[in-house]
Amino acid sequence: MYTIKDMYDLDHTLAADYLKGFTYPWEALKGIKELILKLGPTLGEDYEEVKPQVWVHKTATVFPTAYLGAPCIIGPNTEVRHGAFIRGSALVGADCVVGNSVELKNVILFDHVQTPHYNYVGDSILGYYSHMGAGSITSNVKADKKLVVVHNGTEQVETGIKKFGAMLGDHVEVGCNAVCNPGTVIGRNSNVYPTSCVRGVVPADSIYKNSGEIIHKGEM
Repeated sequence: MYTIKDMYDLDHTLAADYLKGFTYPWEALKGIKELILKLGPTLGEDYEEVKPQVWVHKTATVFPTAYLGAPCIIGPNTEVRHGAFIRGSALVGADCVVGNSVELKNVILFDHVQTPHYNYVGDSILGYYSHMGAGSITSNVKADKKLVVVHNGTEQVETGIKKFGAMLGDHVEVGCNAVCNPGTVIGRNSNVYPTSCVRGVVPADSIYKNSGEIIHKGEM
């Protein structure tokens, strides 16, 4: 339930060919920087290299106070608002919103992703039409600094990586001020209640409540 094939429609990202080389989405985190450096020079005349290793589509809107760290790609019709801080290694798709005081680092945002207000998204992949409510964040390092394990009930999947925020499938809605703890994986079409503290795997078509209770939408 948490393979790339299960979670994402690869027709909606420049990273499609790259992601096809992996089974699980977190396996792709280590190579995002190299992917951007490879893609950037191939993007064609619709993109401008506004500074070294920073490629912005001509239809994108980047506000003057936004910071674009290298390497990064900003896709068509995307809006990067005042005070946004892209630290680097960010592949942002088409029709996205990177809002005020939002910080991105080592991420892939598919097309139509919205991170509009006070979000931190690090070492994460956000699927097509996913949305993070105001103040919701991905926590990408465990308190004990150990390698991240993905928990799915009694099953534990060793990732072998230290920095791993969240994998959000297509059409996932994360409520305001929710925290996605290291190793969070949320399946397609699922919702997370506001102020939730999310851990482990949330199946597709589910609702994650503040208490950690998960309800399948078909049961409502």
